[in-house]
Amino acid sequence: MELHILEHSLKVASIEKEGIQICTHGLIKLAFLASKTRYVHSSPSRRQTCTLALDFKELPESEHISVAEATWLALNVVSGGGNASNSQPIGVTKIAKSVIAPLADHNISVFMLSTYQTDFILVRERDLPMVMHTLSSEFTLLRVVNGETVAAHHLGVTNGFVKPKLAPRPIIHPLSSPSNMFCVTSLDPDTLPSVATLLMDVMFYSGGSKESGAGGEDTSHIRFFSFSLIEGYISLVMDEQTTQRFPNNVLFTSASGELWKMVRIGGQPLGFDECGIVAQISEPLATADIPAYYISTFKFDHALVPEENIQSVIGALRSESNLA
Repeated sequence: MELHILEHSLKVASIEKEGIQICTHGLIKLAFLASKTRYVHSSPSRRQTCTLALDFKELPESEHISVAEATWLALNVVSGGGNASNSQPIGVTKIAKSVIAPLADHNISVFMLSTYQTDFILVRERDLPMVMHTLSSEFTLLRVVNGETVAAHHLGVTNGFVKPKLAPRPIIHPLSSPSNMFCVTSLDPDTLPSVATLLMDVMFYSGGSKESGAGGEDTSHIRFFSFSLIEGYISLVMDEQTTQRFPNNVLFTSASGELWKMVRIGGQPLGFDECGIVAQISEPLATADIPAYYISTFKFDHALVPEENIQSVIGALRSESNLA
């Protein structure tokens, strides 16, 4: 298989709800106006913040915007030759043992972004030599330069890395599973202008489909919406109720109408320095052969698994937690 190192240099940022208004113009330009926009945008809404991962700066400086220090590069596993966007996608659980686990063994932190089309593994730019050294025996390494895929050079590094001592990876962060169900879908880019206003409202302004009860926030139901636009390919993750706000025949749906349940990882912000969080979740799912989408955000991680598997997933992950 091939591992493509994409040419985007990404920054990961978080915008508080209070900062959305001053960023609206830049967000509209990024999402809806630039015909060659190449960026990923993910927005969890329970705590009224959104996460951005983008490859150029269109947003003003503000006290409401937090930007992670590191610059990130996107990796994409491709089955066979061809462009990363039109090759058969590889699910996150299918790359758990070949990509995610080896990187965790070498203490390389990853920021994971699954989309409707494929999965992207973001690594710090400074970690690229170690990433290439770690994965070169398993993959043909290619780099995208000016839109062309070429052989990736090993940056002059061929040895000198100490082989890691493998250790168990028990789950150490709290897990929760909200009550709502989610859809992973897409839409034709040509229809984007017709739903742009709706998308902006859902992403940044809507109060959500379920209000908090009199006793406070309903912790069993969270607002989460993810929008990704990468090389013209759109990916959406939203709860079942939000899909009903879209016009008929706009969203792509599977014949089975498959719904997904979420496992949310983290009781407090996870940060970017801890290694192995994605591996802690994806390895047990890979062992059980359960497909999953995985979306990292500025503060928390989220795994989406088929609705019918949620109980076995929770049981398996909690068993791993008990090993901690």
